[in-house]
This record gives sequence, structure tokens and C-alpha cells, in this order.
Amino acid sequence: MQFVRYKELKGKIELLSGLHIGGNKDNIEIGGIDNPVIKNPITGLPYIPGSSIKGKMRFLLEWKLEKVNPNTGEPHSCPSDDGNCPICRIFGNTAKDKRYGPTRLIVSDCNLVLEPKDIEKLERKEFLCLEDKVENRINRLTGAAIDPRHIERVPAGMKFEFGLTYKIFKIDPAENDTSNKDELNWQEVQNALYYLQEDALGGSGSRGYGKIVFSELKLDNVGVTLKWNGTKAELNPTSRG
Repeated sequence: MQFVRYKELKGKIELLSGLHIGGNKDNIEIGGIDNPVIKNPITGLPYIPGSSIKGKMRFLLEWKLEKVNPNTGEPHSCPSDDGNCPICRIFGNTAKDKRYGPTRLIVSDCNLVLEPKDIEKLERKEFLCLEDKVENRINRLTGAAIDPRHIERVPAGMKFEFGLTYKIFKIDPAENDTSNKDELNWQEVQNALYYLQEDALGGSGSRGYGKIVFSELKLDNVGVTLKWNGTKAELNPTSRG
């Protein structure tokens, strides 16, 4: 097995709707937030765990490639894999006899983007990067709102740094750029990013939370845009002029 190179994709995640990725709620007070978001323990600012992005990408791709177990709903994992499964090769596999090397995809934690004016407000404790959204249930007979609950969200408009790294190995010496499975599977990574953009990140996606868009993307330091061409996703170089 020979390591060939990395593909590096960086950019921003912009929230089109409020985002909730649950965090620690050990210190809930009466009348306080029922469901806080995850925060950096040092800065107290919200962030997006790389595991949340990678997990949702895997979930969506498993459904698209029909790799979901209809009986258990458990994440896909080939019991004995030779490297032909895109899911196991890209995202990892617990099989002891796998022969295709390490997990190919690494997704970094995404920190909140702070402009100079935001930093000044943060120092004065005036920077608002969270919202308290009140939700409730509706009594089907009376139409009255019942059981109110407070859910903390990062509001729409906030941006986070985004970055992933994809490793390419050559297992068969005869492989080239057109036959290398890692090169071919990079297409599925692009597809998964587009599916995530079309779906939702974090909790309560069916209620409008977690709508995102990837922006300011650079693939190996070249500006690109994520588009769907009708059959697959593409990271096309940004046009100039």
C-alpha cells in the first residue's frame, strides 16, 4: 500500500436556519434552557463537531447507496471487507481483517467565524450568537399550546469555518488516477456534501432547523462551488472575470 496524496477542502458553513446540536445540560436552572447547544468549554462559543458533519454525511450516503440495514437501522459495516464498499472505505469499518488501510475522510470541528466587530462585542459581553426558541405541543381538541420548552439554537446568518481532508492510497501497483478506488470514491464524498446541504444538520431538521449552505470553498487552495449537474455533485472551479 502506498500513500498518494491528500485532497483538502476548506470553506465556510453558513446557517440558513437556526442550528441545534445538543450539548451539556447539567446546570439547567428553573425557567432556563431545556436543551443547550454544544459549546467550546474554554470560550463558551458554539461550534459544530466534525463528528456531527461526518455522521450525517455517512447516514445520507448509506441511504443513497442502499446500505442501510432494513431490520436494525444500524450504521453499515461490512463484516469482512476487501475495499470495494465506498461507505467502509471512506468512513471506516470495524472489521478486523480489512485490507484497504485507514479511514479516508477526516472532518474537522468547525469554529464560529468572528469578525473584528464581533470580537469587540464579545469582549464587552454584547456578542449574541445564541437564541432561545420556545416550542410547545398543541392540544388537538382545544388548539391550546401546552408543555412549553426552551431550545437553544445558533441563529440563522452565523458562519462556521469548515474543513475536511481526504486521503488517497494506492493498494494495487497497477492503479492509476482513473482506476484508483479512492479517486473514484471522492465523487461519493462530493455527493454526500450536497445531500447534507439539501437535508439538515443537527436536531429537529423536520421542523426547519439546521438548513445550511457551503460557501467560500477551496479545493487544494483553488476556489470551487458545489453544484448538482443532474446526476452527481461537482466541485467546479469558480469562474473569474
